Amino acid sequence: MERWFCVFFCIVAPMIFESDAASKDRQVFGWIEKVRIDPGKLVLQAKLDTGADNSSLCALILKEFDRGGIEWVRFEVTSYEGRKATLERPVIRRAKIKRFLGIGQERPVVRLGVCIGNIYREVDVNLVDRRRFKYEMLIGRSFMAGQIHVDPSSKFTQEPNCGEAATP
Repeated sequence: MERWFCVFFCIVAPMIFESDAASKDRQVFGWIEKVRIDPGKLVLQAKLDTGADNSSLCALILKEFDRGGIEWVRFEVTSYEGRKATLERPVIRRAKIKRFLGIGQERPVVRLGVCIGNIYREVDVNLVDRRRFKYEMLIGRSFMAGQIHVDPSSKFTQEPNCGEAATP
């Protein structure tokens, strides 16, 4: 018995306490939050989706073009308040998204600054027409990892408050 007690406190307990300490550094947000994207400084409503790997943004009127040998995309984003911004960003890569019924879709991916509460990160975001969904943006695990816990019983817990973040 004493041997098992020693094994627990020497091996298992540090893992439990380390995990607990790391989780204390994370902020708790609701499953729906207001986020600010940069450039554009638009405030959008976003679903924090722990089931999605990556983030996705409702982008309309997508026009791809070449700028100095680099592929770019121009697109329009509309906030829930009806405020619009036209953004131009270099295409980082193309994401192949597997959708329902196994139908695939290819989407351009751009890098945007995203602010939730006081957390600001630059993240790869795939662009797609999300008008059939209730929220303009979906925030995936690649943004939330190590920093955010999602409380599924809460919504709109904090306003985006990252100050004047640098435009990516």
